[in-house]
Amino acid sequence: MDDKLRRWLLATLGPATDTTDLDLRYARLRSARAVALEVLRERRATLLAQPLKVALSGVVSVDNSGNVAALDRQIEELEDPSTPVPDESGPDSPTGGSVLYLHERPRR
Repeated sequence: MDDKLRRWLLATLGPATDTTDLDLRYARLRSARAVALEVLRERRATLLAQPLKVALSGVVSVDNSGNVAALDRQIEELEDPSTPVPDESGPDSPTGGSVLYLHERPRR
């Protein structure tokens, strides 16, 4: 994995993400999008394995349902093929391949 992909993954997943783990996942999956989706789905599963809301009257209240919703939005965005990912290139890719030239039309 090159530095550009690593930076994109860290920007997408957060700077505290283990880069060694990302490298191993990328070697196995061969796609930055697949790596990001796998990490986000694992984070979501970890949150869902625990109670989403815990409250002790007058002491503490914790609500992780907003975190699950945020992960759902992030996963949905990455599942959309039009979302640009640095290692996906080609003529149909949003990141690349073709150049569009604009020319002024002659006036009438």
